[in-house]
Amino acid sequence: MARRSMWNGAISFGMVVIPVKLYPATDSKEIHFVNLHTTCNSRIRQPRFCPYHETAVESVEIVRAYEYAKDQYIIMEDADFSDLPVPSKHTIEISRFVSLPSIDPIYFERSYALEPQEIGLKPFYLLKRALETTERVAIAKVSIRQRESLCCLRPYEHGIMMETMHYPDEIRGTEELALPEGEASLSEPEMSMAIALVDQLTGDFEPSDFQDGYRLALEKVIESKLIGAEPVIPTPVAPMGKVGDLMEALKASIEATKTERSARQNGAQNGTSMEEPAETVEKPAPKKRSRAKAKAAD
Repeated sequence: MARRSMWNGAISFGMVVIPVKLYPATDSKEIHFVNLHTTCNSRIRQPRFCPYHETAVESVEIVRAYEYAKDQYIIMEDADFSDLPVPSKHTIEISRFVSLPSIDPIYFERSYALEPQEIGLKPFYLLKRALETTERVAIAKVSIRQRESLCCLRPYEHGIMMETMHYPDEIRGTEELALPEGEASLSEPEMSMAIALVDQLTGDFEPSDFQDGYRLALEKVIESKLIGAEPVIPTPVAPMGKVGDLMEALKASIEATKTERSARQNGAQNGTSMEEPAETVEKPAPKKRSRAKAKAAD
């Protein structure tokens, strides 16, 4: 199925205009569940309900409103949103170029992929290569889904990725947290062992090395239920460490890391893998009972 663009506009790069389309760049793999009625297994619905008329309300009967005081509203029309004089509704206007390490990751929100329209192919890749050559990213603004966001344009593979960003007043700091860093007295041996452990675990980031263990385990539970087997999963015991054993824990971690790395290297040389890939078993979706059958069963 072809991907559908969620926003059409242009990148403004000085006097250069680059027509582009915007696509979501990520896809959540979270497993979703529904609520059923225990007596008949019918899916529970969540209707929009008006307490004044005591009845469900259709979507065509609903308008948006802003509550400016307690139980005091002002009705918002569609034109109030579409006629806003905001340039970022149709244009990603670049205002600054910065180095990527200068942006704290807390500011990043969501990722979107940019696709140039045919007429903007050359300036699109001119911008991409200029960013790569200067090792910079572009800062701009864009309006998506009735919200103007700060955004960052950066080279990614064969194109340009756009990251929406939080504004500074949206970032919650750590001032309200109890973080008495000055009270944590660390000895030189402890620091040396900690740095040695960091050095031992240092390497390149390979995304393929990581999997969502929770989702994979949950999929196996669902598969077991589909074939009628009752899964038996032991409850993992949370590790309990002692504050006084910090040096011992660091030493043990370094030794364990050395052993694991050595085993991986030996496995790679022998053409074997330390981790077995999770098996994907396709099962037919369970058939839904009709309401008539459900009532008959009751």
